Amino acid sequence: MNLTHIEHLGIAVKSLETAIPYYEKVLGLKCYNIEEVADQKVKTAFFKIGQTKIELLEPTCPESTIAGFIEKRGEGIHHIAFATDDVAACLAEAESKEIRTIDKAPRAGAEGLKIAFLHPKSTMGVLTELCMKGE
Repeated sequence: MNLTHIEHLGIAVKSLETAIPYYEKVLGLKCYNIEEVADQKVKTAFFKIGQTKIELLEPTCPESTIAGFIEKRGEGIHHIAFATDDVAACLAEAESKEIRTIDKAPRAGAEGLKIAFLHPKSTMGVLTELCMKGE
């Protein structure tokens, strides 16, 4: 796979209102974008440190996968996202190596990115996101 860098770390939180002050006041980071991704049933907040972003994910309803994650595991790291210039090619390569995928094709994500996920059962328990700038 042609991965260029860690694009972001996704962190599940119960409340952006509660979590954002920790990242700003304690860690000294600046929230530069808050966005709702309706089809994923989440509200996101982004911070940047170096070349990497931190994405906080708040569920917008009980049916959200983030709500289910928090219920089962509590708040914390949800996924790691790698940047690439071709998500579809990375998915095809993963499947050719018998890696289970969640997405069969790239889809729209936060910040206008095209995204796809690899299943944690095939990635040593780490939900892995592949992303690229949208077209």
